[in-house]
Amino acid sequence: MSASYVASIDQGTTSTRCLLFDHAGRMVSVAQHEHHQHYPRPGWAEHDAAEIWANTLRVLPEALALAGLQPSDVAAVGIANQRETTVVWDRATGRPVAPAITWLDTRTADLVAELGRSAAAPLFEEVCGLTPAGYFAAPRLRWLLDHVPGLQRRARLGEVAFGTMESWLIWNLTGGPDGGVHVTDVTNASRTMLMDIHTLQWDQRLLDALDVPAAMLPEIRPNAQVYGTCTVGLPGVVIGGAFGDQQAALFGQTCFDEGEAKCTYGTGAFLLMNTGASVRPSTHGLLSTVAYALEGEQPVYATEGSIAVAGALVQWFRDSLEMISSAPEIETLARRVEDNGGCYIVPAFAGLFAPRWQADARGVVVGLTSYVTRGHLARAVLEATAWQTCEVVEAVDLDTSLTLSRLRVDGGMTANHLLMQTVADVLDVPVERPLVAESVSLGAAYAAGLAVGFWPDLDVLRGTWRRAALWEPSMSPVVRRRERAAWDRAVQRTLHWVVDEDPDAAPPG
Repeated sequence: MSASYVASIDQGTTSTRCLLFDHAGRMVSVAQHEHHQHYPRPGWAEHDAAEIWANTLRVLPEALALAGLQPSDVAAVGIANQRETTVVWDRATGRPVAPAITWLDTRTADLVAELGRSAAAPLFEEVCGLTPAGYFAAPRLRWLLDHVPGLQRRARLGEVAFGTMESWLIWNLTGGPDGGVHVTDVTNASRTMLMDIHTLQWDQRLLDALDVPAAMLPEIRPNAQVYGTCTVGLPGVVIGGAFGDQQAALFGQTCFDEGEAKCTYGTGAFLLMNTGASVRPSTHGLLSTVAYALEGEQPVYATEGSIAVAGALVQWFRDSLEMISSAPEIETLARRVEDNGGCYIVPAFAGLFAPRWQADARGVVVGLTSYVTRGHLARAVLEATAWQTCEVVEAVDLDTSLTLSRLRVDGGMTANHLLMQTVADVLDVPVERPLVAESVSLGAAYAAGLAVGFWPDLDVLRGTWRRAALWEPSMSPVVRRRERAAWDRAVQRTLHWVVDEDPDAAPPG
């Protein structure tokens, strides 16, 4: 193969990036553009899919230019995307019919509650491995079908297309209205509440339960497979695969064996453990999902714990409280003190995700005294992410009987050494960060490279993983138990918070 690089499009919650990797899995260039976050009402979170597509067309040539490359130097491109964010567009014009509803949006709470009380509720967990929740794509799609005039009729006629962000980008890259390929991959499809997790196909019973027309759905494909060829952006380069971002990170961390796990620390935090060839139904608030599926092979599954607020809490500390001027400053501030001063922050900004799934919980700061300083608050911010990780790991242990022996980490927050040490301390296991921290992008690149033979197999990929940092646990069992008990008491405060039905009403108490 003459091409010496693989490209990755990482379409995330706050930005779209293009990264280029060589045969050794080393990043050689990156280009990035942020997109706007829209919050038109309390609990609503939207993106402009057209803006994201425009940014994609900007980052592709920029990444090539930074590396001094041409499209002919690229063997394939893979895509990783923010999962569950829902887009519906007009097949004829290529324009979105409404703003994209993001994974952080909570507008479907009532719809999901009604679905949970219906006779179809047990069917979802049995077939797709998911308990109905507003976190997933299908309730957002149902909301759009209900609220965009004429959309249900147009969907039945096949005039509009539904997809998560990878579907939207693939369709546009391969021609859009002029022959664009309408596909999704198994990991993104597994997050819709519409796919049978065992057969990896759309399930008509689930479609009927939500009255979603099959004519608007993309075709489900394996993660590593040639989907089509780019006509714009990277003209002539094949699209060799796609991944939901968190499964991409698991793949990029080469967690190919049962029991291996990673946690990505970004806006939220997402811990996935490889559970092998079997689906492990959860009774402790976790999600059963597809880890990856390679062409011609049986799928590999994972269990996942999703934490809504991790890096977003640091952003809140910076932007809303104005305690710091940049995110990295929080570590310097937190190191000024030895502990949190008895202060704990539970960031239930829009409820709690795994393992509690308490939509009406709201964030609290507890233990405030005149002794507490900015440094103590900074410690509490970092510890909130660590203790939420601990809750998820405990749930994984209970659900799978697979004991975590070490945790691989990635994402922007892993640059914070104090946070990573705290994670190691509360989990009581070593924490490892790879040399290439961009595991999401690397996972998508690995999929594309496998599809075209750029890399021959998983063993070769496993050999490219290199450790850059290691944090060993150092907290005593006595301190760990004491701090955990204090965290649990703080969480209980969030669970007793009652959300008023009137968004303009004063908060309780």
